Amino acid sequence: MNEQIKEQILDRIRSYERIIIARHIRPDGDAVGSTLGLAGILKASFPGKEILVACDDYTEYVAFLGREDGRIPEDKYEGALLIVLDTAIIERISDKNARLAKEIIKIDHHVDIAPYGDISWVEDYRSSVCEMVVDLYMTFRDELKLTKEAATCLFTGMVTDSGRFRYVETKGDTLRLAAVLLDQGIDTETLYAHLYLEEYDYLKFQAYVYENMKMTENGVAYIYVDKVMQQKFALTQEQASNAVGLLSEVKGSIIWLAFIDYDDASIRVRLRSRFVGINKLAEKYRGGGHVCASGATVYSTEEMEALLADADELIRSYKEQNDVF
Repeated sequence: MNEQIKEQILDRIRSYERIIIARHIRPDGDAVGSTLGLAGILKASFPGKEILVACDDYTEYVAFLGREDGRIPEDKYEGALLIVLDTAIIERISDKNARLAKEIIKIDHHVDIAPYGDISWVEDYRSSVCEMVVDLYMTFRDELKLTKEAATCLFTGMVTDSGRFRYVETKGDTLRLAAVLLDQGIDTETLYAHLYLEEYDYLKFQAYVYENMKMTENGVAYIYVDKVMQQKFALTQEQASNAVGLLSEVKGSIIWLAFIDYDDASIRVRLRSRFVGINKLAEKYRGGGHVCASGATVYSTEEMEALLADADELIRSYKEQNDVF
């Protein structure tokens, strides 16, 4: 079935003269890497086509990959094909003009809770959408061209969304497709320097997180990165969100959360886990995502406490029936 869908996607790409590529708001490495990577493949493969990358926002985290084209004017969508990457629901597309496109293709690896698009290719077992884009390239490698720059973007998304190939979604195909990208001559030393070297002040923030993280009775590790903390350490919201990754190595904790204050008075929640699924919990609190990596939104300390209580109950129930590292 997916082979047929990929054929349909390439047929649509062939038939349109203007193709707009979009991703989700508040983008991560996979969202930016997949859009810029696919754009690079299409520009190299179809030099006569107009390829645009749409966005209403921007992230400093992967700025080294290059800039997108910003909001695309409404008239550009007339008669255009829109390819939306790494975006589970249509409301989270980064360019609000997206619905004006003649046709929409969805390529995603999140649980398909809100299907959209004229063509939808969703594989929620994949480690990243970048992995899917490389798979699309490999399926049609006699026609599509992969540049070193596009490979760098795609490899960045694969590395970041798979936790450096540690998450459970990492399969043999993930590494085989990553090898295809490495064969293009990616400068991994420079790439990893961009991704993982930190400013001195941010390392101080990491130490602060370890000193101030908390645990629920059954082992939910969590931190609340409020406005005061963000200002104290001069954090971007991307850096504040990354605090969730610092909590992942607490023995006995199989769910860890970061609560982050946002300017719109919301509190965004980053949920991560091992062994136990947390996407249904995220959906209960205005969110969703992967089985073991999701996001949610709460609006008060009471809702924070309720979410923590629900997460704690998930761990209690799981530990009753399973051994936990």
